[in-house]
Amino acid sequence: MTRVYVELSGESLELARAEVDAVAAVLGGVELHFVPSPVPLVVVELAREYVPTLALRLALARRCLIDVPGGAAFDPADGGPSVPGETAAFRRLGSPSGGGDARGIDTAARAWKSAGGRIDLEQPARRFWWAEGEPASDQFLEEVAAVDRRRTSTRRISNLPFRRPIGLAPRLARAAANLARIAPGDRVVDPFLGTGALLAEAALFGARVTGIDLEAAMVQGANRNFTHLGVSAEHLVVGDSADVEFPGSQGPFDGLLTDPPYGRASSTGGETAESLAARILPRWAERLRPSAYAVVILPGGDDPLAPPWRRQLAVPVRVHRSLTREFRVYRRAP
Repeated sequence: MTRVYVELSGESLELARAEVDAVAAVLGGVELHFVPSPVPLVVVELAREYVPTLALRLALARRCLIDVPGGAAFDPADGGPSVPGETAAFRRLGSPSGGGDARGIDTAARAWKSAGGRIDLEQPARRFWWAEGEPASDQFLEEVAAVDRRRTSTRRISNLPFRRPIGLAPRLARAAANLARIAPGDRVVDPFLGTGALLAEAALFGARVTGIDLEAAMVQGANRNFTHLGVSAEHLVVGDSADVEFPGSQGPFDGLLTDPPYGRASSTGGETAESLAARILPRWAERLRPSAYAVVILPGGDDPLAPPWRRQLAVPVRVHRSLTREFRVYRRAP
């Protein structure tokens, strides 16, 4: 197992930390602790071969790093070039475009060059970051995988063939899918499909997804978005989630992801998202296997799921301008 430092982004530290913990668990790792300042880091133990997968799945993070032998001294014998002429960049965490004035950076760069390496700030073969304070204790960490935040942004609703005026940001949708601890091959259901943002992220993880929506136009549109993103669904069903049945609808499912509709433009007949969730979700939750997770995005209010379900997390997040929703994570008893 390798000690891995995950630098979090600034969207929501509580949600970002929970996301890292969930993905690490899926990959067989465990969280050690969280450091809120000066740059927020979550420290996990994980098999080294899974670190690229960790970075590939995360949405609310920036990079994954590991310890550099020699620490603050940056001993060229331990952290120097493996081949003559190898390129490197030295930065300070929190200052990706600068930070040369940080303690130790100039010294490390000189040591690198004296060992036969070269400095390349644009496209280096290796990236080293100066981390201040605990848990790094003022030392260098080496970046071993970066989170491709730009790629996630390409899935914004404005870039998809089927659009609505308001759509869940792809980073938040991906974080929600991660919070459900979805693994490849899992069966995941969304009783309120909408544009398919949540299930698309689950499908990108290799899950077998099932979506239900009352409106045929939404199901057809979500299917267009899936095709655009290169994924497919096991079932996309037009119907009322309160009573619809179809082959495989009895489960068992491995996860539930949903964002109940709200607002005057939705087809809820004036029913609130909270009421709709309380009426519909228990029917589908009982079809999930023991120890499964359900992630529900709600405006607040009472829990829609009762024992054997238990709420593990509720984080308010601004999802659009002044609109705030709670990202709630529930787990079914084993």
